[in-house]
Amino acid sequence: MKKIITVVGARPQFIKAATLSRQFQVQGIDEKIIHTGQHFDANMSDVFFQEMEIPKPAYQLDIHGVSHGAMTGRMLEGIEHILQIEKPEGVMVFGDTNSTLAGALAAAKLHIPVIHVEAGLRSFNMRMPEEINRILTDRISNVLFCPTDTAVENLKREGYDTMPIQIIKNGDVMQDAAMYYAQKAQLKSDIIRKIGVNKFVLATIHRQENTDNPDNLKQIIDGLTEINKHVQVVVPLHPRTRNILAQNYRLPDFTIIDPVGYFDMIMLLKNCDMVITDSGGVQKEAFFFGKHCITLREQTEWVELVNNDYNRLVGSDKNLLAEAFSYFKSKTSDFSLDLYGKGKAAEKAVEVIAKL
Repeated sequence: MKKIITVVGARPQFIKAATLSRQFQVQGIDEKIIHTGQHFDANMSDVFFQEMEIPKPAYQLDIHGVSHGAMTGRMLEGIEHILQIEKPEGVMVFGDTNSTLAGALAAAKLHIPVIHVEAGLRSFNMRMPEEINRILTDRISNVLFCPTDTAVENLKREGYDTMPIQIIKNGDVMQDAAMYYAQKAQLKSDIIRKIGVNKFVLATIHRQENTDNPDNLKQIIDGLTEINKHVQVVVPLHPRTRNILAQNYRLPDFTIIDPVGYFDMIMLLKNCDMVITDSGGVQKEAFFFGKHCITLREQTEWVELVNNDYNRLVGSDKNLLAEAFSYFKSKTSDFSLDLYGKGKAAEKAVEVIAKL
């Protein structure tokens, strides 16, 4: 039986891993999961394994709360040791976190094929640690599963089609997850009842360039406060960001709630009027559930959402945020466009992996 090691460490990776795990079981592939511990809050980690029905990790590295360099180095050491014991036929990594890069490096140095799910994405902003992680991971991978045509074209421009690497457009496994779990969320989540709001804008803020920059954070808070005068704004907020707000600003008028599990997030996305976020994954999830999105970043990897007028980039500028809110408030769009594979991405990927 073919053995694959999956490396995860952060919320989006848990969701992506769930879609592949189901298909591995269908194909009879032995999968062992390494959880690096990058997200250590129970609301940001353990709950996702429970809700996603992901197999319990075979290994827990419990590495978190240190600098980028220290985190990546410790993960590299821990993953390398496990790979030497397990001797898998491949190592699968997701996205662009420190866990992604550490898993890819450990495997590549041991000459174990690296499978990168969500390859080829580029923000073209080298100040983002995620950009560095994804570029380096792509370069040392053997199989690159791309979610979009844009991702494939990015790789071709960088010369990947001249290398002995498989480049495959399979679609986005996040859409697989959204479609699979939407019905379960309806049954298991009562978040809408808890917040007691029917008409609202959903906002998320977590990127360091927003939370750790006082000017950026103030602009965003002011912008959300202004929007809250027209429609209630609901913000699931990490405790760290909540503490920053409490120390530096008066209590905002909008509604702050604790971080939520995936089912709750699905219900918030399904029931909100609009999404405001600095998350890459939430931009797509907004599209999956037919909602316009305002992105609190200067760039996005998901350019097709901007190009098709589902998404607007506003950075941290409160005036641009207000303009985008006003624009989308009265706009209707057709969300049936097939941008991400219509829920077959994991199935296509595992068919390829089974033949490695």
